[in-house]
Amino acid sequence: MPERPEHHQVYEDMHASADFQELRKKFRAFVVPWTIAFLAWYLLYVLMSSFAGDFMSTKVVGNINVALVFGLLQFLSTFVIARMYSTYANRELDPIAGRLQARFEEETGTERTGS
Repeated sequence: MPERPEHHQVYEDMHASADFQELRKKFRAFVVPWTIAFLAWYLLYVLMSSFAGDFMSTKVVGNINVALVFGLLQFLSTFVIARMYSTYANRELDPIAGRLQARFEEETGTERTGS
């Protein structure tokens, strides 16, 4: 559905609203530090694989070495951070986004379609 010209001012007003600013602030408060943390963790894995080969090839149990454990922990940390974001978004972001959605619908006379 193409944007109607009368919606432009509603978007501008919502962008300037305290709710929208709070939503952006809370979103960034979660995303920026966790993105930096994950990238640092990944960079550590890459650097250790490149420059600490002896350490990374150290056997932990059987044929499982430190590098394999690090690699598996990369996957685990991805899922843990995704779960943390989901919980955070449900608790902190979704209520604000819901208020903004309701305000938009009220001001434009439209309803959200689908779920």
